[in-house]
This record gives sequence, C-alpha cells and structure tokens, in this order.
Amino acid sequence: MCDEAKLGEWAKQAISRRRFGALAGAAAVAACAPGEANEDGGDGPGLMETGVTFETEDGTMDAFFVHPDGGKHPGVIFWPDIAGLREAKRTMARRLAGEGYSVLVLNPYYRDVAGEQFADFAEFIDESGFGKVGPWREKLTAEAIGRDALAAAGWLDRQTMVDTAKGIGTQGYCMGGPFTIWSAAAVPDRIKAAASFHGGGLVRGDDPMSPHNMLDDVEARLLIAIAEDDHEKDPSAKLLFAKAAGLAAVPAKIEVYEGDHGWTVPDSPAYAEPAAEKAYADLLKLYQATL
Repeated sequence: MCDEAKLGEWAKQAISRRRFGALAGAAAVAACAPGEANEDGGDGPGLMETGVTFETEDGTMDAFFVHPDGGKHPGVIFWPDIAGLREAKRTMARRLAGEGYSVLVLNPYYRDVAGEQFADFAEFIDESGFGKVGPWREKLTAEAIGRDALAAAGWLDRQTMVDTAKGIGTQGYCMGGPFTIWSAAAVPDRIKAAASFHGGGLVRGDDPMSPHNMLDDVEARLLIAIAEDDHEKDPSAKLLFAKAAGLAAVPAKIEVYEGDHGWTVPDSPAYAEPAAEKAYADLLKLYQATL
C-alpha cells in the first residue's frame, strides 16, 4: 500500500504528453461507455450536476455534485487522488450517479486553492505536480480530513436529492484511500461503507492516527482494493490491516487486484480496464449491500 511511490517513479520518466493524453482520452471514453453510464455525461434527462461550495471548520470547501434528476438517493463522499478534482474524477462520479447515487467529489486542497489544478495526470507530471501539491498535502491530516468529512456529510444530508434514511458511502483513490477510513471514523453514525482503491498509507506503524489503528471508531463495511505492485512492495500491510479489521469486528473485503498503483483511474498511466471494471463492480456490491 504505497503512498503514490509508483506515481513518483512515473514522474521521473520521460512520458510523452501526446501518448499519455491519447491513453487518458481513450480510457475516459471506455469508462463511460453507453450502457454502463448515462450517455449525456451531464445535465440532461438522466443526471444533474453542478459545482458547489460549503463551509467547513477550516474554510470554504468547493466540490462537484452529480445526482439523478429525480427522487432521493444515497449520498457518496468521493475523495480524489493526488492530482485532485478534474474531469476524470467527474466522469467517474457521473457513472456512479447513473447507478442511483448522489455523489459529491471534494477538492481536498481547498485550504490553499479552489477548483481544478491539473486537467489530467499528464499535466500533473508535466507541471511537477508533486512539488506543487506538497505543501497542500501536509495539511491533510487525519484530524483535518475528519472535519472535512463531517462537513461534507452534513451538507449532503441537507440536500433534497439525498436519502437521509440510508447511510452515506465514501470512496477514495491513492492519496484519498486512507481518507475514507478517517471519514468513516469521524462520522460513524452516517458513513456505512468505505472503499479504498490503491490507497497509500493505510498502515502507518504504531501511529494512533494510522487508518488501521482507527477501526474501533468505524461502523462501516470496507472494501480495501490493493494494487499488485503496492502489495509486492509491502505484503505485510495487507495482513496488518486484515488483523486490525478482525480485532475491531469491522467487515472488510481486502483483496489484491490485477493492476498496478492507479489502475482504476481513467487518466492514470496505470489504468487497466479489466481490473478497473472488477473494482467498480465490487464497489457497487458494497454500496448495494450497505446503503
């Protein structure tokens, strides 16, 4: 469960922007293919979407909100990866909303900047994204993410298109993976499902704020989807997380998927469609069983 180490390796390589961009574009189209998601991809007869803001203890959070255009639906808090809020994440949220969820994609860097900072992973790498976001990431502690999750859950519960009789789900990618556990621990009465995809830093030794050490505060069912290369680098992390989940009596599906770090994200150079589709199907099973 590495902390974006694989992406750091990619950042050091001479990745062709043209080749990377073509891959990202093709993957994004595949991820929202007709029959698997709403074909409109935005405002229309199926989905409604908008940019929103709301107050947290630390400032004004901005986010992307998409939901079916009628009825009430379970809310989902969506944590992006290190490249933040961008079209690939909006596309993923639209697809999930098409399944019957009201999805809120957060800007985790709102304390420093608002809105999209990188169009895609190609731009993130070209513009030395790790250096740019470094100071912003330092503020994303377990306590800070807990405050954000509390504010996001409260905002969702005030929306007429959110079914407050059902639990909230949360999902996160890479950097956002541990955020899902911190969120579930901060809002246990509302967050009933948490899914981490190639999450970095789920096991942080004896640190009391390590996600695996906070499971006693969690009342959610978990999906921990681990990348092959992350598992090869630190196979003990899976075992330690599983042991912690067992001791806390937290139901958890913990599995190594056939994909490298970043395999679920359409604009990632590691995107692997078959494994990404399996992960998506497992996410839907989790939400259908708990929300």
